[in-house]
Amino acid sequence: MIVLTNLSKSIEPYTLTAVIDTALCVGAGGSSGSLADKPIVRNAEGNLLIPGSQIKGRLRHECEKIARGLGWKISESPSPGNMVIRRNKEPNIFSRSEYEVLGYNETYHCLISQIFGDPVLPSRVIFEDLICTEDPENLAEFIRPGVTMNRRRRTAEENKLYFLETSPPNVSLKFEGQIHLLPNCPSYAKPLMLAGFKHIHALGGSKSAGLGWLSWETLPNFEVTDADWDCLAKGGENAAN
Repeated sequence: MIVLTNLSKSIEPYTLTAVIDTALCVGAGGSSGSLADKPIVRNAEGNLLIPGSQIKGRLRHECEKIARGLGWKISESPSPGNMVIRRNKEPNIFSRSEYEVLGYNETYHCLISQIFGDPVLPSRVIFEDLICTEDPENLAEFIRPGVTMNRRRRTAEENKLYFLETSPPNVSLKFEGQIHLLPNCPSYAKPLMLAGFKHIHALGGSKSAGLGWLSWETLPNFEVTDADWDCLAKGGENAAN
């Protein structure tokens, strides 16, 4: 029997705070009540937010790059067929104890999947939305025009003017939330995620146009041990050798 009170006590919560240095553009498709073609996403209380799913996806991407750089074989996301590694069809490089997960005898799971999940293995980390701490009544609506570019001709497309809603620019808005590590989250996830966060410098849309650039005021205060670093450093070793 699963006791929810006991489970909640074993989950490790960590605070995360981002400061938006420019203006944020996280669109809410299908939203109404704004003149913008792409309104900014808000919660039920009207607070600006950065979805937890966006943070998780971006962090996973950065952690994948770091793990590959350390020599680990990483499954190909986001394709479901390439993320699930069947043991009877796996390349020899996946025949390592580090890719084995207790209770999953027919599949291997790379280090990233063991943290963020895959179509077979549930995620071991839960990401909350980052909520803007400023009162919504104090934030005016900002509409930014844009135009679709033809990359081949390097000219603007005709009749392709659009409007984006963004947060107020250059006011250093703070967005706060938490991430939660489940009891079965591997210990090497802490240094890997911490390094991944430090590689994230912008979130949301139109980053190339200068939107969504941020700095981290508070990162998770993970307790990282030498054993965690040593585990990550073994990426180039192949158990088959």
